[in-house]
Amino acid sequence: MKLSEAIRLRMIALMKLKGFSQYDFYVKGGIAKSTVSQVLNCTRERIAVKTVYEMINTMGVSLKEFFNDPLFDEVTD
Repeated sequence: MKLSEAIRLRMIALMKLKGFSQYDFYVKGGIAKSTVSQVLNCTRERIAVKTVYEMINTMGVSLKEFFNDPLFDEVTD
């Protein structure tokens, strides 16, 4: 699995857990709609750690909590 796909899947899982929508990232986090869309639709091959941080911080999740998931054990690229 590609890293961008693992990030997308983890982000979606956390969004469901926290009750977040794409709209919440724009309103609560001030993150551009295009950026959120690219991450969640996996159209951005390279995702900056800063972008991941901004999105998860908006949901109240730490970097450690985000990446501490077995999903990232499957990353091969």
